Amino acid sequence: MAEENETLPERESMEFDVVIVGAGPAGLAAAIRLKQLAAEAGGDISVVVLEKGSEVGAHILSGAVIDPVGIDRLLPGWRDEDTPIKTKVTEDRFLFLGHSGSIRLPNFMMPPLMNNHGNYIVSLGNVCRWLSTKAEELGVEIYPGFAAAEVLYDDDGRVIGVATGDMGVGRDGKPKDGFMRGMALMGKYVLIGEGARGSLAKMLISKFDLDRDAQPPKFGIGLKELWEVAPEKHKPGLVQHSFGWPLDSKTGGGSFLYHLEDNQVAVGFVVHLNYENPWLSPFEEFQRFKRHPAVVDTFEGGKRLSYGARAITEGGFQSLPKLAFPGGLLLGCAAGLVNVPRIKGSHNAILSGMMAAEHVQTALAAGRANDELTKFDAALRASEIGADLKKVRNVKPLWSKLGLYGGIALGGLDMWTNTFGFSLFGTLGHGKPDSATLKPAAECPKIDYPKPDGKISFDRLSSVFLSNTNHEEDQPIHLRVGDMALQKSSEHDVYAGPSYRYCPAGVYEWVEEGEDAPRFQINAQNCVHCKTCDIKDPNANINWTVPEGGGGPNYPNM
Repeated sequence: MAEENETLPERESMEFDVVIVGAGPAGLAAAIRLKQLAAEAGGDISVVVLEKGSEVGAHILSGAVIDPVGIDRLLPGWRDEDTPIKTKVTEDRFLFLGHSGSIRLPNFMMPPLMNNHGNYIVSLGNVCRWLSTKAEELGVEIYPGFAAAEVLYDDDGRVIGVATGDMGVGRDGKPKDGFMRGMALMGKYVLIGEGARGSLAKMLISKFDLDRDAQPPKFGIGLKELWEVAPEKHKPGLVQHSFGWPLDSKTGGGSFLYHLEDNQVAVGFVVHLNYENPWLSPFEEFQRFKRHPAVVDTFEGGKRLSYGARAITEGGFQSLPKLAFPGGLLLGCAAGLVNVPRIKGSHNAILSGMMAAEHVQTALAAGRANDELTKFDAALRASEIGADLKKVRNVKPLWSKLGLYGGIALGGLDMWTNTFGFSLFGTLGHGKPDSATLKPAAECPKIDYPKPDGKISFDRLSSVFLSNTNHEEDQPIHLRVGDMALQKSSEHDVYAGPSYRYCPAGVYEWVEEGEDAPRFQINAQNCVHCKTCDIKDPNANINWTVPEGGGGPNYPNM
């Protein structure tokens, strides 16, 4: 954003009943439900949705196998329409991978909630594009390419709107030719559905101390590729999950292979960001995973179509912050509503958006505005969303405390007992935030990753190219380092520069040559908006902020 000074024009403003940040499943569901409720009441509610991507779906990345319960509620007749929800799950497989072999786990051993019967394999980006058309048909205004950069407050500290970032600002922070001041979008209520580790959600959680009674938030990084495979290797509806190799027993994570329509297979790899070894690279682990004998045959002779990466909320039930603040609500992944062992969050995101709409509509009908929707938090926790998260609340902490074997065994047992309404463990805590889990590099073994072959495994830069990532180079760097001296003395000297390895897009590097070496270089134009740096920096010294609107990846079908 351009530096505030007397020469900048005042922002223009627009008034709405409800301002929604983020055109993901939660935000779009809230918008649609608000319009439905208004129509049922014989009135109208003005709703606007801001989306920082160049179009709806451009920044959406998920596996994704979706539980249709949310869409069934939101749009009951969707099965009679032409939608991007086409491929029903036909087969579930669970594999434990060793270095050169695999063991398939019998399905009857898996807790019932892990069953994908009745679910669908989709491109969540395309689902959001479809939902956006539904929203617009109802009169919702959607503004893609406008990044919400600032929360606006009244004199009493209540949220009254958001401001989009200024456009046409140079790297030096000064306006360029074509500069355009950001817009203020004022609302009686503001709903935040930015996704995991959203910049506005982070500000609001801090300002209103929303996490004071919660465990630290926990995250993973999910990396995904979309492939077109040979027809004889394509098995529409097949869902395959695995854990084990190439990660060691102390490092949490796993993989998925989802066979969609049109000979397409989505392959992904998740690494829990509480890992200890600073030499570990989630991107390289993903590339190594694809070479496993149980996996590689699917992709031989195929073509990689897309690549992307995204942080995933993994704290679950005990990490949920308070969801209501004066003037608005947190929704979906911004609230942390992902069911980690199921690797599913879109159903809870949609349900949370619908529930938020109902609470907002009640308040608007009573003539209220910008107050705290105090009943929302308890209602969500008591709903099926809370029940969904509560059943799996101990899986992540058990894996973190006991490692792969003990964690998987006792986590599975806990999911089974929760099926019958009780847990042997109560509710376990998470302990440290992910920024505090790395060990000094000198205490950890280096990891020797093989070179990519360009057929199954690839390098970062060719991968980022497939994400269609683009940022205007002459703009302020949206990745803010708080203390550069600390970055050198700690991130570099103690932890051997893990930012180079944890970033899946080649944004960070330590330049070891020249007079000012070592120098921390930020290639911000490569950023795919995964937010991993904001989570994993060992000193919480990097702050991810929104770039100029429309910047970042442009995923066509992720």
